[in-house]
Amino acid sequence: MSAETPKAAVAMTHVPDYDPARLDTAVARLLETSGLTLAPGTRVLVKPNLVAARNARHCTTHPEVVRAACAYLLDCGARVTVADSPAFGPASQVARASGLAEALAGLGLRVAGLGRPAPLALTRGGTIGLSRDALEAEAILNLPKLKVHCQMVMSGAVKNLFGCVVGFRKAFAHHHLGADRDIFTAMLMDVYAALPRTHHLMDGVHALHRDGPTGGDPFRLGLLAASASGVALDTAAYAVLGLAPGHVPLWQEAVARNMAGADPRGLVYPLDAPDRFDAAGFMLSPARALQFAPLRLLRGRVRSLLKHFTNS
Repeated sequence: MSAETPKAAVAMTHVPDYDPARLDTAVARLLETSGLTLAPGTRVLVKPNLVAARNARHCTTHPEVVRAACAYLLDCGARVTVADSPAFGPASQVARASGLAEALAGLGLRVAGLGRPAPLALTRGGTIGLSRDALEAEAILNLPKLKVHCQMVMSGAVKNLFGCVVGFRKAFAHHHLGADRDIFTAMLMDVYAALPRTHHLMDGVHALHRDGPTGGDPFRLGLLAASASGVALDTAAYAVLGLAPGHVPLWQEAVARNMAGADPRGLVYPLDAPDRFDAAGFMLSPARALQFAPLRLLRGRVRSLLKHFTNS
């Protein structure tokens, strides 16, 4: 890294729990410190992690983090849409199971599904359907849950944007490409790179460890962090957990592509530093393939089609 290389800022603060008043203050401070600026009227897509209704209280972005972020955006005059494309079930169902639907009701917001796929050309060949709802947003606020992942070791800001791939295409890619980690990792980074107007706020207050992305248990890390760079935010989180690039495929991919934020020496911390957080006892997930049975994929596709025709 040369002396001229610009530093990537990651704003981190220690938050012991999900107290709403504490989160309102912390989220506003983090987003402002990390450089998020929005003109009134900006159309912002808020993208939480709504992977599945199973274990939703622990494996999804905490509802109070999403609510606090949306409240801040609304105070800035933004036009906010909250949406995701979960791996298992419709977004509205996962939102109800996680408590997010209830948390957003007071703001007049509801959770929608991401749709309207557009083909994204991949560096390793082929295409994947990326939501036009995400591609056409004037800004995206990405709200990942920090958690272990049985295929990718860790899931953070970069991995969470894979939720902008529409519907069954994401599950199909997990099932058929996940066995080739290099191809799958490159695809995830291609999706991240295709969404440039993105800011990131990570929920690691109670990170998920032992088994992920849908199982596992909460780990009280107390980390809430934000950055204009998803790569830098993930690198900072890995530093907190004591990991190295060789441990995490997406970090290796970012290093191989020479992406800004991949080198921990290039990070600056305007608020708390990584040594403010205690990750002793944090456990990774056993490596295994995600299970997407063909019948389950078919049922999910039928439910999506029925919902589409019912609402049309």
